[in-house]
Amino acid sequence: MSNAFHNLKVMSRLDLTRRAVALLKHDEAVIGGIGNANFDLWETGQRPQNFYMLGSMGLTIPIALGVAIAQPKRHVVALEGDGSLLMQLGCLTTVAMQAPKNLTMVVWDNGIYQITGSQPTASKSTADIVAIARGAGIANSAWAADEDEFEKLMVRALDGGGPSLIAARIDGEPGVGKTERDPVAIRASFMRGIAAKK
Repeated sequence: MSNAFHNLKVMSRLDLTRRAVALLKHDEAVIGGIGNANFDLWETGQRPQNFYMLGSMGLTIPIALGVAIAQPKRHVVALEGDGSLLMQLGCLTTVAMQAPKNLTMVVWDNGIYQITGSQPTASKSTADIVAIARGAGIANSAWAADEDEFEKLMVRALDGGGPSLIAARIDGEPGVGKTERDPVAIRASFMRGIAAKK
């Protein structure tokens, strides 16, 4: 197996999160994975359509899939870490079978379980997230070679025709925001934000 994906540019998760959020124009829902994925999402500005995961490792993409199925006219973006996705790889096969055109999955891959002590994940050495996604049946899966390509992949994904998966090699910098820690408040705000509750 080629490890060419290890030679991609290492980018900033916060910078890429800002770039992704700046492309949102239609009240898209964004599900931020546990830890640094949602810390950086919080730092970009609290949108009512953002859902910030707390302590539910591996469930970002399943939750995003549920929202995408429930609201097919709303685009849904999942921001997930490599460790969390590797814990729940079966979700990719379910996404491929359901094939929601309005789902984009962004995987931040720094090769470590960052918030638990930086232990290496399988993507540090052998696992290629994009190859796994393609093998699961998600044809629109690609590595972002640099920031410009990341934005181009995001624009294409947000245009529909998904599901899409975009993976990016990121650095080991910690998240900069401090997410709200009240799960009931987070859920209520998100449900109002996607008009699921008044």
